[in-house]
Formats: sequence, structure tokens, C-alpha cells
Amino acid sequence: MTDPTQSALNAATTTAPAGFQRVVVGVDFSESASHALDTARARFPGATLRLVHVTDARVTATPDLMGGVSAAMPDPTLLQTLEDADATRMQGVVREGEETELMVGDPVTGLLEAAASWGADLIVVGTHARGAIEHFFLGSTAEKVVARSPIPVLTVRGGNRPA
Repeated sequence: MTDPTQSALNAATTTAPAGFQRVVVGVDFSESASHALDTARARFPGATLRLVHVTDARVTATPDLMGGVSAAMPDPTLLQTLEDADATRMQGVVREGEETELMVGDPVTGLLEAAASWGADLIVVGTHARGAIEHFFLGSTAEKVVARSPIPVLTVRGGNRPA
């Protein structure tokens, strides 16, 4: 059985690795994002990497009775605390020569907007191995990025996988 992630990696590196000069890497500080970043560093040497993290503003949402969430007024103190923590974590991830961008909002929209405004050639994101029920309720950020992106997206499977 062929691993689709490995096939995508092989295709990306054998067809035109030099074609990707501006690569946005989604960073959410998970194992899968770390693996995606390592892959981008290894597969696209010489490309400028921009590590993008979007602090999810939905953390201030509250559950509603129908199983969804209701918007809540953003708590500026909570968001600032999260932003500060994320900025500190990003300093531990970024390497010399790489750029970073920290945003607040919806992770999918933020990542796509960051890639578009920077003129990225490629977006690299990690995929989480979630269970079917969790995937049904939460969806997949990587799937949404792939579906909405006008530029190529490389998804890299990594991190913890269910047994």
C-alpha cells in the first residue's frame, strides 16, 4: 500500500522543488506541525520559510445547547496571554533565516490570508490523526486549507496516531 503523504512528498521533490521559493508552514505547536516543519526544511532547501501561527480567537466561544458554539465577547486579557505564550513558543521553533507571523483569528482563514499577502508558492501543514467522532465535530484544519487554497498545499501526516 502506498502512503499518500509520501507520494505527495516524492512528487513535490521530484517535479519542481526549486519552484517553491516562498513556503508558508502552519505551526500550531503539535507533533504533526513539528513534523511538517521538519519536512519543509528538508524538502525545500533554499526556500524562504515563513512560520505562521494563528492564535484561535474562538477560545472565548461558549457551548450552546444544540452542540455548537455561540460567539462570546473576546476577553482581551485571555487573548493577550495566549498571544504572549504563543510568541514565546514560536521563538523556540524558528531558526535563523526563517520568518514568523503571529495572528489572531480563525486558523484556516488566517493561514490562507498570510500565504496570500506574503505571496507564498506553497503551504505546508501537518495533519492530525483524529478519531472519526472528533473529526466529525471538529473537522480538519488541513482539509479546509486544501479545499480553500488557491495555491498548492502539502499535507504531512505525523504525530500521534490512534492504535
